[in-house]
Amino acid sequence: MLKLNFHPSGRHYLQIPGPSPVPDRILRAMAQPTIDHRGPEFGALGLKVLADIRKIFQTQHPVVIYPGSGTGAWEAALVNLCNPGDTVVMYETGHFAALWNQLALKLGLKTEVLGLPGGQNWRCGIQADLIEKRLSQDTHHQIKAVCVVHNETSTGVTSNILAVRRAMERAQHPALLLVDTISGLGAADYRHDEWGVDVSMGGSQKGLMLPPGIAFNALSPRAIAASAQSRMPKSYWAWDEMLSMNKSGYFPTTPNTNLLYALSEACDMLLEQGLPLVFTRHQRWANGVRLAVQAWGLPIQCQDPAVYSPILTGVVMPDGVDADQVRQRILERFDCSLGTGLGLVKGRMFRIGHLGDTNDLTLIATLAACEMGMRLCGVPLAGSGVQSAMAFFADHPGA
Repeated sequence: MLKLNFHPSGRHYLQIPGPSPVPDRILRAMAQPTIDHRGPEFGALGLKVLADIRKIFQTQHPVVIYPGSGTGAWEAALVNLCNPGDTVVMYETGHFAALWNQLALKLGLKTEVLGLPGGQNWRCGIQADLIEKRLSQDTHHQIKAVCVVHNETSTGVTSNILAVRRAMERAQHPALLLVDTISGLGAADYRHDEWGVDVSMGGSQKGLMLPPGIAFNALSPRAIAASAQSRMPKSYWAWDEMLSMNKSGYFPTTPNTNLLYALSEACDMLLEQGLPLVFTRHQRWANGVRLAVQAWGLPIQCQDPAVYSPILTGVVMPDGVDADQVRQRILERFDCSLGTGLGLVKGRMFRIGHLGDTNDLTLIATLAACEMGMRLCGVPLAGSGVQSAMAFFADHPGA
């Protein structure tokens, strides 16, 4: 049998912005025996996770759970709400917003892409006034939905979703609001009901601290009503049968039982600590990492401090430096995985994840690996980011 031993000693530092490290407590939960997904024990598990995940999305309304990825969550939202040829507005804030747009086109939808010119939309949050202006022009209400990304994993930008909803209200437009919070859920403050979101999409492998394999659609009553009028082909992703069977804790297809054990444990961990404290510690970690980048004298991909992501920080390399070569050197020498640049910023930046199952010392070690790796690659640094982060974490203790 072929044996792969990538990390012969010590721990591997998985500091990409998802999949994030899985805590031992969750790994132990996953190790329970698989049970009958039509038996009474599973029904109790199903009811628990369906109730708990509502608390994570901060909603009183149903959340649909699929065995799948975040991409599946995108598709499920669109095929349950739209009809062939419908027009949807996609606001491009980075690589994942662009991928969602491509998926919509493959489904036969018409898309209108909004954003700032010249690639600036990859360094800033959503400009809600652009959405308001476009919806105000649509006097015949041809636009079915507005699709936006809450936390853009490729750039480190977290947009103001409530501002988007307020812009839609000012335009007096009936379009549905669809929000990708795949990388934000469980780590960045997100309020499905309060912010007036119609469908929120989530995934298991980021702030929820699980392996990949679960996708979520959190629904509003408007979304459920609109789905009854959808003629898009769908079966696996259809909400109606899911919602019907979920009432008793069961699913119409075979669920990923052991990942639901993990989801139950993850929700317990987050809710025991309390979501406000979870969000606060992510902001604190992000502040320490950003101070390190500033001490290095390097730009942060997100140019607006008001929308810095608590999930990740994008570190921009000087002209002439290949960020992927730096990232590869850090991995080979120090066993630390960092996120690559994607799309328009490939080769220009790397991404440091600071989410989920981490702590101050994990991040100090990660920053030390980055600092040593960049020095080995000849990247000129103004000062020590490690020292800046250490001082911040020592002077600003967490709860």
